[in-house]
Amino acid sequence: MSDREIKILAIESSCDETAAAVVVNGRDVRSNAISSQIALHTLYGGVVPEIASRKHIEKINQVITQALAEADASLDEIDAIGVTYGPGLVGALLVGVAEAKAISFAKQIPLVGVHHIEGHISANYIENRELEPPFLCLVVSGGHTHLVKVLDYGVYEVLGKTRDDAAGEAFDKVARAIGLGYPGGPKIEKAAAEGDPHAVEFPRSKVAGSPYDFSFSGLKSAVLNYLNGCRMKGIPIVQADVAASFQKAVTDVLIGNAMRAVEECGADKFALAGGVASNGALREGFRRACEERGVAFYRPSPILCTDNAAMIGTAAYYDYIAGKRAGLDLNAVPNLKLGESR
Repeated sequence: MSDREIKILAIESSCDETAAAVVVNGRDVRSNAISSQIALHTLYGGVVPEIASRKHIEKINQVITQALAEADASLDEIDAIGVTYGPGLVGALLVGVAEAKAISFAKQIPLVGVHHIEGHISANYIENRELEPPFLCLVVSGGHTHLVKVLDYGVYEVLGKTRDDAAGEAFDKVARAIGLGYPGGPKIEKAAAEGDPHAVEFPRSKVAGSPYDFSFSGLKSAVLNYLNGCRMKGIPIVQADVAASFQKAVTDVLIGNAMRAVEECGADKFALAGGVASNGALREGFRRACEERGVAFYRPSPILCTDNAAMIGTAAYYDYIAGKRAGLDLNAVPNLKLGESR
């Protein structure tokens, strides 16, 4: 840790949140401004990339101005700019990257390109000052399901990931199929609270030869087949029961694979990250599983699970003090892999 204040201005625009934050020394969040587009994309049943990009252009200067004002800071006090450059929607990423490069050039401030998943993992450092690597982390979001060994700040080993749908993507598709609409995660969680998680026994997929990998497309298909079967036979569909049973199948697989990794790696610290990590049933399931094994369990507050710039500022700080810098040729990389830099 530095003995002086290092202020990072962070920008996040990888999907449908336009966000900016000021973070000091990696863990002190002075501001975290977020402009969400959920209401806009709900009209279309999911994120429309072109609309997302246009909205980012409208909002990017506003959220930066708001973040600086709330932090009582000016650009002259900023030591570096951190920006998400991948993975994500290419048009959305480009808005944040272009903005960060413009400020970096105009004010002669160092630029740090941040991996979006690294940001989600780093969200755990904000509220848990004692948490330091090494630890295991499960990143579950709309586009990603990664089981990661965090070896050091900015150093990762991916143990497992999804072979098809991400967990959040499966939530969205199933929510649409049972008539709940978008966004799927919160709506399924709410409906599931009223249902019986054992009403329908959906499959728990395993990937042969890869015990830490995930697969959710088979589960999604099983839900669709169940719904079609009910309609053909005239059996009433209990929305809450289907939601609860589906949610239980997802959480069982996520917890099962992760706890296997905890035991086989001898980990004593485990963290959750990503948008789906705000799911109450998943958080409680992991809390119990970690408690049973005597493993310390960490998870960010829900506002820090969804896309935000504070987590990007935290990741950028550790990259910055490690000497990592990006040039003005930094570009958006929509399919950027964790641990990869371009």
